[in-house]
Amino acid sequence: MAEDLENQENDKIVPINIDEQMKSAYIDYSMSVIVSRALPDVRDGLKPVHRRVLYGMLGLGLGAGKPYKKSARIVGEVLGKYHPHGDSSVYMTMVRMAQEWSLRYLMVDGQGNYGSVDGDSPAAMRYTEARFSKLAEEMVADINKDTIDFQFNFDDTEQEPTVLPSKVPNLLINGSSGIAVGMATNMAPHNLTEAINATVAYIDDNEITIAELMKHIKGPDFPTGAIIYGYNGVQEAFETGRGRIVMRAKAEIESNRDRESIIVTEIPYQVNKAQMIERTAELIGEKKIEGISNIKDESNKDGIRIVYEIKRDANASIVLNNLFKQTALQTSFSVNNIALVNGRPQLLNLKDIIRHFVDHRHDVVIRRTKFELAEAEKRAHILEGLLIALDHIEEVIKLIRASSTPDEARVGLMEKFGLSDIQARAILDMTLRRLTGLERDKIKEEYAELMKTIEYLKSILADEGLRMQIIKDELAEMADKYGDERRTTIVHSAEDMSMEDFIEDEEVVITISHEGYIKRTPATEYRTQSRGGKGSKGSDSRNEDFIEHLLIASNHNYMLFFTEAGRCFWLRVYEIPEGSRTSKGRALQNIINIPKEEKVKAYIKVVNLKDQEYLENNFIIMCTKKGTIKKTSLEAYSRPRVNGINAININEGDQLLEASLTTGSSEIVMALRSGRAIRFNESTVRPMGRTATGVRGVTLAHDQDEVVGMIAVDDKEATVLVVSEKGYGKRTDIDDYRVTNRGGKGVKTINVTDKTGALVAIKNVTDADDLMIINKSGIVIRIVVSELRVMGRATQGVRLITLKGNDEIASVAKIQHEDEEEETEGNVTDAATGTDENPENNNNPAAEGETADN
Repeated sequence: MAEDLENQENDKIVPINIDEQMKSAYIDYSMSVIVSRALPDVRDGLKPVHRRVLYGMLGLGLGAGKPYKKSARIVGEVLGKYHPHGDSSVYMTMVRMAQEWSLRYLMVDGQGNYGSVDGDSPAAMRYTEARFSKLAEEMVADINKDTIDFQFNFDDTEQEPTVLPSKVPNLLINGSSGIAVGMATNMAPHNLTEAINATVAYIDDNEITIAELMKHIKGPDFPTGAIIYGYNGVQEAFETGRGRIVMRAKAEIESNRDRESIIVTEIPYQVNKAQMIERTAELIGEKKIEGISNIKDESNKDGIRIVYEIKRDANASIVLNNLFKQTALQTSFSVNNIALVNGRPQLLNLKDIIRHFVDHRHDVVIRRTKFELAEAEKRAHILEGLLIALDHIEEVIKLIRASSTPDEARVGLMEKFGLSDIQARAILDMTLRRLTGLERDKIKEEYAELMKTIEYLKSILADEGLRMQIIKDELAEMADKYGDERRTTIVHSAEDMSMEDFIEDEEVVITISHEGYIKRTPATEYRTQSRGGKGSKGSDSRNEDFIEHLLIASNHNYMLFFTEAGRCFWLRVYEIPEGSRTSKGRALQNIINIPKEEKVKAYIKVVNLKDQEYLENNFIIMCTKKGTIKKTSLEAYSRPRVNGINAININEGDQLLEASLTTGSSEIVMALRSGRAIRFNESTVRPMGRTATGVRGVTLAHDQDEVVGMIAVDDKEATVLVVSEKGYGKRTDIDDYRVTNRGGKGVKTINVTDKTGALVAIKNVTDADDLMIINKSGIVIRIVVSELRVMGRATQGVRLITLKGNDEIASVAKIQHEDEEEETEGNVTDAATGTDENPENNNNPAAEGETADN
């Protein structure tokens, strides 16, 4: 007996391989997490908990215009009917949908304390209230028109939606993040207007490429604004579904007397502001970040404002780069576009997300149209019965009066007039007022309108093009209602040169002031004036400052900056801040990491730093104030670092003066302050390495003498123009300067007198050039070179510009001549005020032929 019982017990035990059992159980669990918890649906961009919160709020009647209800009431509704999990998971989901720093486009309109960007917790659900945002109403629009499938809830007592109809591409505009089992998703938010434009472009052309879609949707658009630094990660994310996007805080450097401050007004997405500031303070205490004297958080209800006060001896630009490197002011967003497609997780690129959304909307439009058609046909069927009854009203009344029960009357109506059961019931339910003439006309009008509606709905079902047009029209309506400007700006990074695709390659004037303020201005802002005019205001720089360098370039060019200490720095022209002709510009030290004590003395415009052939066939010739000259291949300067590179070794007491780009076969002319110049072939200077010192180019006349300029002449038609500090200048044929060996004393180029002042500039010019002359007072005059006749080498020259008081010429730049109407001589409009200066005839004919003995 006992043995039989033991056998029965053993029969109930089934031996199972534990590996197989664990695999099976874990796969079931992981699929449950993937499908029912952690990943969004590609169609409406929502996870089940978000969808249940919105559907629960819809059930409570919390429309955008309705009164708020307590959050606890909403959480209770969702827990009790749809989401049998912890109440905090539901409440925190709802809270996040109401936080403007968490969601790009809010789904919940919250009232009360919903936390802060500093990581403060929201108030308990018994204190806060909520209702739909206007956009959330668009997510559930038409939900009662059989547009989506419903399923039973956890206890089979309620129905819940498997997806929302969603009039907007929510997955694109709000993104999503979630950790499942064996996979995770992290999708960035985008601008609604851009996302809709891209969706419409896809509807117009299903074969559209991702590159073409990216013309409409530039990149992610984060709720906290800030800056996307570099475009390669964005491009990779759009094309593959995965990519690393670098985000930077929006920071500006402000100067206040002798102190600088870094002002941060926007921080990267998902960064806790309080923790970031606390961590920065720790790094300052550990001496890992230097140069900051104080951090103040001045943020308020109007926005974020964090002030980093910089020490007097520190460079704000270097400090800011250090903050980007070591703190959350720069962080990255790793895109991983995994979403559920037909219940299965898939990695999606930009086009996939848009395609699935359009397919979903197409399905919604078909189902909505079928539902509306069925409803219209039902109503038309009833109206047809009523019209039959009204046409035979006497017989109908007689039949009804003769019937003993309603059922008998119903059957009688069906048999006599060939009506359906529904029509017969509608006639029996008809009120006596329907027998009036006005009511009869209303029924006929309603029936006629219904027939038109039915015809239109059938045409929708028969024509896919019409359905797609409806989707486009609805999307356009969403863009009009909820579209806004981008919050996140996109800037290039050093490794990312594709940003020039977004920047027009227009000609600009680059100006650098004596104290190192730089700006670029469209070349069209400058106009031609006649020789001798007083000029127009070219900069509103401070009194002690004046413009020293001026250059014409295009936005896509590269700039090489050479400091007096012989270091080289690199910049794209479009990185230079744009300013008006009268603006001061921005300190060069705030753009590139030039030490404060060094001044930019020379600069070179380079067309391309990527073309190897171009790099190998071009050279940089440099000269110093003490007469040293050096030639190096451009290739040596094609890979500068953030902190610059050594361009030339400068001897003690000397400094770099000029740098020119040459092809290796130019002729070099160096001019001295004493009025002498030397001409020799570039080929006599052998190429040297970056760190070499160079060789002697010219011998100075005396200890106080120095080199004022150097030109590299390729065009033998060019003439040499020299300008003295008192406003005199002249053109001379290049052949008037005989070719000598480098290192000599040179020949006289201008007769230096007290009237002319010392030599300040030398330029090679042709009749196709204009001159831009800048005084130390900031006055600019543009004159046409063709107005200056060519004269002998040792003459005193002619007056180029009339100077007031002790004003002197600061610098001279050569620019391309533009054909435009010249102004009347001397009658010059001041660009800063728009008023005329006192007209004077500033030309001095007596000076025209003034010469001096050789």
